[in-house]
Amino acid sequence: MPIMTAGVTKANEGMDGISWNILGQIYVPKQHAESSFSWHATFPVGTFVPPHIHPTQEEFVYMLEGRLDVILDGQESHAEPGDLVRLPRGIPHGLFNRTDSDVKCYFWVSPAQRLYDLFWALHNLGPTADPAEVVAVSAQHEVDFLPPPDAE
Repeated sequence: MPIMTAGVTKANEGMDGISWNILGQIYVPKQHAESSFSWHATFPVGTFVPPHIHPTQEEFVYMLEGRLDVILDGQESHAEPGDLVRLPRGIPHGLFNRTDSDVKCYFWVSPAQRLYDLFWALHNLGPTADPAEVVAVSAQHEVDFLPPPDAE
């Protein structure tokens, strides 16, 4: 696991020039160490992260621009600029951009676990990605997606 290095990660830049396309969203890693991992995210109109669980991580989202609809443990709410979304480990959550403009936010998880590796595995799969493959790869990296509501 990497040890965090000192320094400044500039605006609009990721670590080592990395920028991931994760199912239509753009994730730019800002910091990665054993204790935590952070990234800037852009959610284009209509994109979302379906309900899932991080069994071994706490996750946080600080809103910079736009509005995200949040489903947290079955309850709907929303977050706007300046809001902090707190997503405790083991609690199902999903994030949705249902607006007509992009959403920009800053994520971090603690501890890092295997999320950095998951993003490399999902990078550039595109909109035709097999959902079953995404779910299986995510589970191997300690992120458990929930079945769609109509599948229950």
